[in-house]
Amino acid sequence: MASHFFFLCTLLTFSLSFHVILGAIPKYVVINEAPTHGGGIKFVKVIGGIPYTQKIMRHINKFIWYKVFKQNTPADQKPLDNVTVFIKDFVGAEGIAWGNDKINISAVFLRDYPGPMDLKWIFTSLMHHEMTHVLQWNGEGKTPAPLVEGIADYTVLKANYNPPGFNKPGSGDKWDQGYDYTARFLEYCDELVPDFVAKLNNMMRKTYDVSFFQNLTGKPVEGLWKDYKAKYANKASEGIKS
Repeated sequence: MASHFFFLCTLLTFSLSFHVILGAIPKYVVINEAPTHGGGIKFVKVIGGIPYTQKIMRHINKFIWYKVFKQNTPADQKPLDNVTVFIKDFVGAEGIAWGNDKINISAVFLRDYPGPMDLKWIFTSLMHHEMTHVLQWNGEGKTPAPLVEGIADYTVLKANYNPPGFNKPGSGDKWDQGYDYTARFLEYCDELVPDFVAKLNNMMRKTYDVSFFQNLTGKPVEGLWKDYKAKYANKASEGIKS
């Protein structure tokens, strides 16, 4: 009797723990608001429409939490009930993350995308970037936009979805140039301090200060940038000599 009671308690504890973990996964909602638009049609026929998007959202969500940000418990993760993607007719950007849990994808971009990668691949790459914005900490709005964008492109890089034209290591004029320039710099910082980006993101939960770079590496960010540029300048000169 006692062993039977112990088994039931163990099973209940496991079930509750499992429920908490599953409960952290948001619901993924996808709405095609441009079904007759050329991009809305491609979204369905070429990309795979709502089923494919919901599938990759779940995959990307887990990739960002567990591989990029190393957030293994709900307490570490940004609490979200839903993440909603809209396919909309607008110009000026490929995608926009807005509010706390929403993403707009441009039907115009989907319609006019010229290649060279196939549209489904580039859509998946874009979703890695935009999903990062939904899931990352940004110091409650205090983190500078170039760093926010750099972390989103860092996810793209880590997922091996960096498109043709993505900047090479050593590119850029300053560390906070944003997007792939900053992503490559963050990749370098990760080489110095394992899980640097995950640790930086965690530090930005409530606020931001550029001193976070020095706290994590022992060097101010400008010194890190100087070392980064020197590393790849030396590699370039070695390549010329060979």
